[in-house]
Amino acid sequence: MTLVFNTHGKGRVRIMRVHKDGDRHEVRELTVMAMLKGDFSRAFTHADNALCVSTDTVKNIINVVARENLALPNEPFCQAVAQRFLDLYEQVEEVSISALETRWTRLAVGGVPHGHSFVLDGNGKPLTEVKATRGAMATTSGVSGFTFMKCTESGWANYLMDPMTTLKETDDRIAATAMEARWRWQATPADWEAANATILSTMLDVFATTYSSSVQDSLYRMGTAALAAVPELLDITMACPNKHYLLINLAPFGLDNDNAVFLPTDEPHGQIECSVGRG
Repeated sequence: MTLVFNTHGKGRVRIMRVHKDGDRHEVRELTVMAMLKGDFSRAFTHADNALCVSTDTVKNIINVVARENLALPNEPFCQAVAQRFLDLYEQVEEVSISALETRWTRLAVGGVPHGHSFVLDGNGKPLTEVKATRGAMATTSGVSGFTFMKCTESGWANYLMDPMTTLKETDDRIAATAMEARWRWQATPADWEAANATILSTMLDVFATTYSSSVQDSLYRMGTAALAAVPELLDITMACPNKHYLLINLAPFGLDNDNAVFLPTDEPHGQIECSVGRG
């Protein structure tokens, strides 16, 4: 199997910059996503993280550039962030930065939220996409927001370390995600529903029963297993935000915490994406 595409970075990095000019303050609140492309394929295909820039490092660089550029408008600020990655890492070939602004106006009064209650029915939403012309029809199946996790047998270690890196290595962490997956067909399966169910169950079996050296490592092996299990598939694309669970420090209360109590958070989150195809 061939790794067709990969990218990684950090999403929903929320940052407020306050530029003070005497008594007048200018504020710019952004939600930033930074994604890197380059020489990172071995993290997916060989569990080799040596050239990987940790997604936590990506977040740190955004924060540092923000502190150094308090007064910049949004466009040149994003340009400065992108240039910093290119300056720091030779293996990065392309950087994509996107930023959504939460606009603040002076003396604004906040609106009153309209309240609703919701119940989540099931896990994820199956989807179908069809593109048709007079000469051809292409069908894509998949799932949106499919959420799963395991509380051990996952790690993140041996990644690139530099002065911007603060994340500690671990060989025992919670791995959780809400996956967006799309798979394209090269032939019509005998039973669409059964084939789709096999794809999901095969990927989950790999995730649950094997050690994960990284989200990248798991995704590549999950995609490879799905292609082997369903020959009608052409390729599969997966995008997985890393839903973080941070170990809570209970030492001030005289208590240990051996991977038992965590703070759930998904802001900012690591964003890992790849496509696996037949090659």
